[in-house]
Amino acid sequence: MFEKRKVRRRLQRNSRQIKEHSQRITRKRLSNAQRNRHFDAVKSFSRRAFFISAFQGLLLTVLGARLAWLQVIQGEKYHTLSEKNRIDIKMLAPSRGNIVDRTGKKLAVNDDNYRVVIVPEQADNLEETLWALSKFVSLDEREIRKILRRASRQAKYLPLEIKDQLKWEEVAAIEVNLPDLPGVSVEVGDIRQYMYGEALAHVTGYVGVVNKAELEAGDKVLRLPGFRIGKDGLEKHYDLDMRGQSGRAQVEVNVVGREVRELSRVPPLIGKELTLSLDADLQMRTYERLSQEVSASAVVMDVHSGAIYSMGSFPSFDPNLFTRGLPQDVWEEWRTNPGHPLTNKVISGQYPPGSTFKMITALAGLQTGDINHTTQFSCSGRYDLGRDRFHCWKHSGHGTMNLVSSLAESCDTYYYKCSTEIGIDKIAEVARQFGLGQKTGIELPGERPGLVPDRDWKYGRFGNTWQPGETIVASIGQGYLLATPLQLAVMTSRMVNGGYAVEPWLTGVVGQEMRHLPRWQKMNFEDWHLNLVKKGMSEVMNGAHGTARAAQIPDPAMAFAGKTGTSQVKRITAAQRAENVAQADLPWKYRHHALFVGYAPYKNPRYACAVVVEHGASGSAAAAPLARDLLLMAQQIDPAAKPLVSVNDGLAHMRPARRRI
Repeated sequence: MFEKRKVRRRLQRNSRQIKEHSQRITRKRLSNAQRNRHFDAVKSFSRRAFFISAFQGLLLTVLGARLAWLQVIQGEKYHTLSEKNRIDIKMLAPSRGNIVDRTGKKLAVNDDNYRVVIVPEQADNLEETLWALSKFVSLDEREIRKILRRASRQAKYLPLEIKDQLKWEEVAAIEVNLPDLPGVSVEVGDIRQYMYGEALAHVTGYVGVVNKAELEAGDKVLRLPGFRIGKDGLEKHYDLDMRGQSGRAQVEVNVVGREVRELSRVPPLIGKELTLSLDADLQMRTYERLSQEVSASAVVMDVHSGAIYSMGSFPSFDPNLFTRGLPQDVWEEWRTNPGHPLTNKVISGQYPPGSTFKMITALAGLQTGDINHTTQFSCSGRYDLGRDRFHCWKHSGHGTMNLVSSLAESCDTYYYKCSTEIGIDKIAEVARQFGLGQKTGIELPGERPGLVPDRDWKYGRFGNTWQPGETIVASIGQGYLLATPLQLAVMTSRMVNGGYAVEPWLTGVVGQEMRHLPRWQKMNFEDWHLNLVKKGMSEVMNGAHGTARAAQIPDPAMAFAGKTGTSQVKRITAAQRAENVAQADLPWKYRHHALFVGYAPYKNPRYACAVVVEHGASGSAAAAPLARDLLLMAQQIDPAAKPLVSVNDGLAHMRPARRRI
């Protein structure tokens, strides 16, 4: 019994010990878990506190830096603003690039131009301000109404030009009275000046005020007061390159709009300078010679490189009037002048080429084999085809003619007869190979293509078939045929340079042209065919019976060759032919056009020339002497010996893509 009690107490004691041990283990485990949770909580709090502190520190740093920037760096700026001044951003107009000739002579430059402008939003009352301004500059009611209409069509914050080309006295009066003219300021800009005036007007073109359509399609710089863009000629063709890029300036202005100082500036980029192939001296002398006629045009080009050395069209116009103000009476005179002074007749005047086209007919016959150097035809003064009769210009006839003599004496009958064998399609094919009937690609707007007709053209144009008589008329450069003086110069160049398809250009490459230009493609013509035509052209000037022998150059070293042409403006009636009515007896507008194409020197061709004297009556009497003078001047000045000047960042390297023939 006693033993049982003893065993029971021992079991109870062991049970208590096991329970206490279990409780101690449990408490220890709980203590470790709590400690771990505590440590995790502490670590998590520490990370949050770090990030919050770092963010607060960064924010305080940014705020401190901004405060320092505003108070220290920009303090003066905001100080001026606090005194009722303000900062304006002004767009700065770029200067237009100059135009120079091949030697660097200035052809188009920029002069200073003082102008008064107004910012409408700065004017308390725009109309009242304009009337107040009229006390210091000439402004009438019509001009003020016009300015108000312009202001209503543009943003109020943009400056609006009121008047330009101010005199110094006007500038001074406006500056003194600016406090009474809110929103008004005086600016100095550029105004274009053309140094050679009328002599180069058709080449350089001119600049003018931006119109509404151009303003809507253009960039913001076009909205600047007084800004002008190219309207014609090279000024228009290269406008974007020569225009430059605008700059901007930060200026401080006071409460009345007067500029206090300039705070910062990003200068505008000046437009690129344009270097031309032209020689200014030859160009001026060309125009002076053309001005001796009523209406005429001429071009001189390099037969090998295609460089244009002079290009003149008379009458002309003064391009400076488009920039300085064109009087209404002058505009009316230009508009009604029968000589069309606003038209560049070298590229836009289309004329029947007359007898200058006979060389094309001759080459077409040589290429087909229908004629050769021994082929002869008899000229009695007329040629009958069926019931139609075609007359030679020499009523009594020329007698027996071969190819060379037919060119020298410009016998029509010779070409009437051979053209019936050749056919119009072959003649048209050769004409196009020599640059007729298509634009040359010269870098001037307004060029016209001329016309070379054939069977397909007539059927497509009129729905009729081609007639044999039309081939006869076309063989001597009449009928539907049309050509520009520049095309005739290109035609001549290709004939005398060995048959290479040279193309004309005005904006060339730096250095000697022939060394840098791509080699022109050789056309498919026999050299002896070309030499035969050249011999005929020489006989025109230097032969005993040549039609232009009176205009020859006596110096053998400068002797030239060429071909006369006379194209009908109004058909000669049978009655006039019977009465032998002289051209001088007809009204000026009904007289024949006089043409001439030539080249010099004869033994070593370099310069080609084409001349058209409108209603000049006779190619030999009117056009040949003019061409002689131009070719003589070209050889004396010798522009081909003057390499193009090198222009940094200019347009001297720009040439249009060349057409393959």
